[in-house]
Amino acid sequence: MAIKTPLIATDGIIQLFDENDNFRGIVLIERKNFPQGLAIPGGFVEIGETVEQTVVREMKEETGLDVEIVRLLGVYSDPDRDPRFHTASVVFVCKAYGEPEGRDDAKEAKVYRIEEIPFDKLVFDHAKILKDYINR
Repeated sequence: MAIKTPLIATDGIIQLFDENDNFRGIVLIERKNFPQGLAIPGGFVEIGETVEQTVVREMKEETGLDVEIVRLLGVYSDPDRDPRFHTASVVFVCKAYGEPEGRDDAKEAKVYRIEEIPFDKLVFDHAKILKDYINR
């Protein structure tokens, strides 16, 4: 009997700061792969990896940034959140310094001030996630 369960992923809301610890905004990536659009950086948990290790690894792979986990925002598991298949994502708020650079499956990585987030261009349920982040 095969057990069916959602794929586990992590997403990281990267709060980017300058060298004087001034908040610059959050990092969003432009995706190379389907579904295309803007997204919070993230990816799937690999066998033998914790969700905390995954978010740190994925942030580095997609943005080139070394992040520090600040807190857990929540777990998002709506079966329709990803048009490819059922995923459950553990979403962390992270802190980083430096300049993001699109890598891996991110075509581009860019800093957005909170008031400039293009919610209509976000894929998955990332508009909901960012609204939850802003409202907390």
